[in-house]
Amino acid sequence: MTRQSGRSAVPSTGRLGLLDTAAPQNLAELGWNTPESVDVLWALSRAPDADLALRTLVRLRGAVEDEWSEIDSTLRTNRSFRGRLFGLIGSSDALADHLVAEPASWRLLLADELLDRDEVDRRMLEAVGAEPEPGEIEKGNRVYRAKLTGPKSVVALRRAYRDLILQLAAHDVASTVEDEPVMWLPEVGAYLSDLADAALTAALAVAFAEVCGEDPIPVRIAVIAMGKCGARELNYVSDVDVIFVSDPADGVASRIAGEMMRIGSLAFFEVDAALRPEGKSGALTRTLESHVAYYERWAKTWEFQALLKSRAMTGDMELANEYIAAVKPMVWKAAERPDFVPEVQKMRRRVESLVPEGERERNLKLGQGSLRDVEFAVQLLQMVHGRVDENLRVMPTVDALAALTAGGYVGRDDGANLSASYQFLRLLEHRLQLQRMKRTHLLPKPEDTEALRWLARAAHIRREGELDATGVLREQIRHQTLRVRRLHQKLFYRPLLEAVTRFKPDELTLSDESAERRLAALGYAMPDRALSHIRALSNAPGRRGQIQLLILPQLLEHIGDTPDPDAGLLNYRRLCEALEDKDWFLRLLRDDGVVAERLMKVLGTSEFIANMLMRSPEVIHQYSDGPDGPKLCDIRPEDVAKGLIASTVRQQDMKRAVAVARSHRRAELVRVASADVLGLMDVPTVCKALSSVWAAVLNAALTVAIRISERDRGKPAPARIAVIGMGRLGGGELGYGSDADVLFVCQPNRDADESEAVRWSQTIAETVRSALGSPSADPPLEVDTGLRPEGRNGPVVRTLAAYSAYYAQWAQAWEVQALLRAHQVAGDEALGIDFLHMIDHVRYPVGGVSNEAVKEIRRIKARVDAERLPRGADPATHTKLGRGGLADIEWTVQLLQLRYAHRYRSLHNTSTLESLDAIGAAELLSENDVALLKNAWITATKARNALVLVRGKPVDQLPGPGKQLRQIAFAAGWPEDKASDFLENYLRVTRRAKAVVRKVFGA
Repeated sequence: MTRQSGRSAVPSTGRLGLLDTAAPQNLAELGWNTPESVDVLWALSRAPDADLALRTLVRLRGAVEDEWSEIDSTLRTNRSFRGRLFGLIGSSDALADHLVAEPASWRLLLADELLDRDEVDRRMLEAVGAEPEPGEIEKGNRVYRAKLTGPKSVVALRRAYRDLILQLAAHDVASTVEDEPVMWLPEVGAYLSDLADAALTAALAVAFAEVCGEDPIPVRIAVIAMGKCGARELNYVSDVDVIFVSDPADGVASRIAGEMMRIGSLAFFEVDAALRPEGKSGALTRTLESHVAYYERWAKTWEFQALLKSRAMTGDMELANEYIAAVKPMVWKAAERPDFVPEVQKMRRRVESLVPEGERERNLKLGQGSLRDVEFAVQLLQMVHGRVDENLRVMPTVDALAALTAGGYVGRDDGANLSASYQFLRLLEHRLQLQRMKRTHLLPKPEDTEALRWLARAAHIRREGELDATGVLREQIRHQTLRVRRLHQKLFYRPLLEAVTRFKPDELTLSDESAERRLAALGYAMPDRALSHIRALSNAPGRRGQIQLLILPQLLEHIGDTPDPDAGLLNYRRLCEALEDKDWFLRLLRDDGVVAERLMKVLGTSEFIANMLMRSPEVIHQYSDGPDGPKLCDIRPEDVAKGLIASTVRQQDMKRAVAVARSHRRAELVRVASADVLGLMDVPTVCKALSSVWAAVLNAALTVAIRISERDRGKPAPARIAVIGMGRLGGGELGYGSDADVLFVCQPNRDADESEAVRWSQTIAETVRSALGSPSADPPLEVDTGLRPEGRNGPVVRTLAAYSAYYAQWAQAWEVQALLRAHQVAGDEALGIDFLHMIDHVRYPVGGVSNEAVKEIRRIKARVDAERLPRGADPATHTKLGRGGLADIEWTVQLLQLRYAHRYRSLHNTSTLESLDAIGAAELLSENDVALLKNAWITATKARNALVLVRGKPVDQLPGPGKQLRQIAFAAGWPEDKASDFLENYLRVTRRAKAVVRKVFGA
């Protein structure tokens, strides 16, 4: 079928898409403003950039002079030539310039067939007069020596290479103008790779001549193609990655290799040897034995992934093939390496981090839904399954996808769709590079409609319905990148579901063993158990099973991004079983991708949260986003406290009241911890929320206990009771594993017997403590009164007067220090405030505490440092009692408060962080010292909280390097592959803080 002009009248320049004001004059100069030129004009209008094509034709006419009549005649009679010429000069500024600069090259476009590989080799070698070395051709080697050297050889090579690129590009884009056969992407990539082989063979011939002159070549040297060239899927403009093998690997070999790279980079494209062992710091050439020794002992996973695309290219092909035979088997064992999964995840994150934020939507190579996404995933699947299936050991991405599909590792539709998306994106990349023959992967900016219009036409995209070509291009880019963006669920997880559900036994070939290998490569330490979880979830009866099949691929991908996929998948299964009768749960995960992603991250990170979610699943609704951001952050702790107290005090017995209080607290713990893990809440906010809910629980329990006592007694309570928060509760700085340190204070009513009132208050306090501390699946609610006067030997409750008398006569230095964090948290507020006023003269004495008290505190601190650290604990990484840990910071702040709070009212504060701000404002410590202490306190608190989130129980000791440290680092907001950086940061921050602590304590 041929294109028809359908008109005999000369069309206007506007209808031809010619916007240049000089277009009418240019057409007249060419003699194309007559009815006889109509077909040529309509063909010209179909060029991607008709104005560029017309201007080039005018320039070409001037360059070829007498030959123009032949070109003009051929354009009118030969549709194929017309399509190639107009397509080329409308697509590429750079090649249009080459055509004008080398006017004889227009005849290259007359050929209906491209040159074969042998002819391509011959053309490149002829350019420098290269002749084969004696006996090398008979051995099957590509070793030649050039007669032309120096700058002239570079010019000759560049001209010959551009001529061949010109011819290829013309055939590639001809179908945009005339109904010519379409060159598919794999054909173009393979041909470009053949051109690169020929070009570097010629460059090597020049290098031999430059280095060796007419002397015999003293070394065997082979060039190995890597990357896209190795896979024969090269771009128009791309670095060509190579590795050199030589025998011997001496200075001559390095000079030859370096000279070949220099010539190739000047004449054709950047020649890059950075994929060699040890990268750019390694030797340029190595012997085969040296290569093998390096890969056996030192190579990283990414280096084996790179070797997957290695191919013998040029030079001594016998040596090159020996290299391929030696290293290729190692590729298929790389997935068995213990560091395979973390290295793959690290590579994936590194690729994503390379793209500037503003370019992620436009970068065809590295952005979201990009070419690298497909290539990376295909290579990973090849390395996983290629160990046992040799059919997968192919190099081009398109061929590899076909092999994975044929082998049943990728679904048929998925494989076909991904291949189509990949080729579409590569086509756009080719067209963008062809325009100016520059290396680029960036799509035009959305507002650059003219550039998008050109790209659409160059990619042979036409109007569809109401959408013009630019609109169709935008829609196609969105559609294709979105399809690729679902890469992992399509390539990795969907076949797993098919394997366990046995939907299509006639199409399914992924065995349990293959499925387990895939899960192991995705980070599952126990792939057999993971597969059983997937089978149980996907085989759920009825509608639940159907929804699971729909959402599991995406969920599994998110779980795979967490530090413990095994625990995450198990937790998800447990949650599904717990919510078996809750229809909203799976629907929410299906309809809200944000909820799904956040929930899976939480389940794969925190055992602490996962266990509580089973009993407070309603919090999952808060994982979604509201109009003002994440709903997890929309709730105020004071509103939570009010709701907890209101619900609890309505209960008629203590057991039920505590159950209600626990339920509210559990939900708040899940909310706060989830926001913490997801990076939505900072450390001070977490601590304040946890302290607020603890205080609310105490308030509610005390209120219920008093009301029940009054009901049972049949008369009002004989005393008022207040609960004073101490320690981190008093400072509003509780962590997930903190107990509630408190003092109980009572004030008998005027008409009550004091001894009876105190006994009654004692009963109430014990009731509250025992009820809250009763065994439960929730995190414990331990109420600790160990900081009361006389410690564990003293009464749990005292009157205000008794406290006053004790502190006036018997208070020891450590007790005064403990009072610095006393704050009213529950019970009778007026009584609590009276207590605080009473102790102010004790904790903030006029003139400051005595020198003897300061010496005693320093003595106690030294004893704590020497004796209280648990046996076997590492003092460098114990978050509470270790060097520069929480105790160090808090004691330092408290010592300064004891010495200077009488002078600075701002030091009358129970919060460590706020007190540090006051210390800085009063210039008691330098601004830098204050910053070091604050950073250490926040770092240690974050680490301590992360320990509880991961381990599910209070722990203070950071583990050494390994899986558990990676989990804790991840929970603390660090990428999993940065666990060592997390630990180094902790050690550095706490070490610097310890220096400040020693300065204050005079040690």
